[in-house]
Amino acid sequence: MGLVQVATNTVTSAVASVTLTGIDSDDVYMVTYNNIAPSTDATQLQMRVTVSGSPDTSSNYDRASKSMKAFTTFSNSSATNENLTYPSAAQTGTGTSETNNGILYLYNFNSSSEYSFGTVEVATGDYASARLYGWAGGFVNTVSQSCDGLQFFQNSGNIASGTFTLYRVV
Repeated sequence: MGLVQVATNTVTSAVASVTLTGIDSDDVYMVTYNNIAPSTDATQLQMRVTVSGSPDTSSNYDRASKSMKAFTTFSNSSATNENLTYPSAAQTGTGTSETNNGILYLYNFNSSSEYSFGTVEVATGDYASARLYGWAGGFVNTVSQSCDGLQFFQNSGNIASGTFTLYRVV
């Protein structure tokens, strides 16, 4: 198994969103993101699939996850029919080590006859003293449509820094 880089975006000054596109085959794709920090304290990283480069804002996102917290017990989370999904475990902030780092695996994105879905694995230092969260889960966009990428954004403010990279798994 190998990886072919499709797209990358390194944020060095605050931006409202980051969009990675280039999914154009039926292969599995992987997205990595590291040191993603917001410009505003106590905000959460969110994402949407893109169709022809534009985010799908419909209420067709379902998700489920388990949070493993270094400071307390684990917790479960799930939701259906939302207009976005989450690639992060918790709210992050502007302090040192309050960042998101994760890996997504994307399936069926190029298919116009199946739902696009993905798995999520994240390590996050939250805005409350950079407490460590581990998070594993998945999401599905319950529309049979060809998706070409992902858009990332904060629920408040901008993305201040970090690197997002899209790979094709070969």
